[in-house]
Amino acid sequence: MKFLIVGLGNVGNEYAHTRHNIGFDVVNAFVLKHGGSFRTDRLAYVAEAKWKGKMFICICPTTYMNLSGKAVKYWMDKEKIPVANTLTIVDDLALPLEKIRVRPGGSDAGHNGLKSIAELLGTAEYPKLRFGIGNNYPKGLQAEFVLSKWKKEEEPLVKLKIDASVEAIEVFAAQGLTAAMNQLNNKIFSL
Repeated sequence: MKFLIVGLGNVGNEYAHTRHNIGFDVVNAFVLKHGGSFRTDRLAYVAEAKWKGKMFICICPTTYMNLSGKAVKYWMDKEKIPVANTLTIVDDLALPLEKIRVRPGGSDAGHNGLKSIAELLGTAEYPKLRFGIGNNYPKGLQAEFVLSKWKKEEEPLVKLKIDASVEAIEVFAAQGLTAAMNQLNNKIFSL
């Protein structure tokens, strides 16, 4: 059983640990937990991890967010991983900070990374873990908000949700998407 775990984000120090890069942070935490390490490879930082007899190909695309689909398609094809065995971790403005949603598919909701993946896969029906980042920003400042760092008081909750997301990847691989959805979708995270 092989899985492709995709963390969406942008490369570069100015983007590190911003709201928009939460996909990178979740995938990094998963790889760290399972003793893998990243290498620079075609279109992505790539790490392999093994857990309970399952192989995880974990990627953080180096294409920048708007071209994420190129990396996802390349690694799916190269590793011969079906779309049902992929999980894309993404920031979601429409969800409050206290929420995570796992979905079997659904629209890109204006997210350029998801839009790129849907275009290259020819479908929006691929599993996603949407990490709520809230939408607490003044009108017209959405880009600045998503590219901003977490506030000091948000960091403990973000860490808790990163750990829950890592666990959700394991549940997805071991028990399936529905089990991961049941575990997370109605949960409200708080400290």
